Amino acid sequence: MDKRIYSNKSALTEAFAHYLAQLITEKLSTPLGYKEGFHWSLSGGSTPIGLFDFLVERYRTQIDWSSVYFYWGDERCVAPNDSQSNYGMTCKHLLNHIDHQNDRVFRIKGEVDPEVEADRYHQLLKAHPIMDLVMLGLGEDGHTASIFPHEIDLYSAEANAVAASHPSGQRRISMTGKMIDAATQTVFLVSGASKATVVEEIANNKSTASTYPATLVKNAIWFLDEDASSLL
Repeated sequence: MDKRIYSNKSALTEAFAHYLAQLITEKLSTPLGYKEGFHWSLSGGSTPIGLFDFLVERYRTQIDWSSVYFYWGDERCVAPNDSQSNYGMTCKHLLNHIDHQNDRVFRIKGEVDPEVEADRYHQLLKAHPIMDLVMLGLGEDGHTASIFPHEIDLYSAEANAVAASHPSGQRRISMTGKMIDAATQTVFLVSGASKATVVEEIANNKSTASTYPATLVKNAIWFLDEDASSLL
């Protein structure tokens, strides 16, 4: 496990924000990179909220947001104005506060039939097959994006995006390993003691980790706070 450990969630957030700013600046520093733009797949959850707020506070004008293309690793099948929407959360905490281009925001339409929308997003991603950065979270059950242990085979699906289901039955749409593993950089952001057991099992290749979709992610960098890494 390629891991970077920080004293707390705030320190993790600050370190990743600096890392992201460097990636974007380096990509855009060449004529070809500037022409291509920076393609970033975002995640939901509580940790990105703090990250987005910090980016607005510290990097609102330092990053060329107009050259960033935004995608999502997963979405709940809800309307964009629903409190559970990953896109809605990103708008509230990041997109509404930065100078980005609307035609470079590619949300997953959670209000559409999940099978239909998964196919649309699959086709959209075919035109952008390599993300510069895929940002992932980790669930206490070892899930990542919206690939859960009971549907772990979806990670290896041929499609770029699939319709998935939370164990509760809530429908989701998720990127698959085909997109995640093709990314130039893949990063997990993990904070909190509730994730420590799963992190330790993945890091030490324990047999229990074989049921965790997050175990299947290749060549990721793990940004961890001390609570999440406490069992390493």
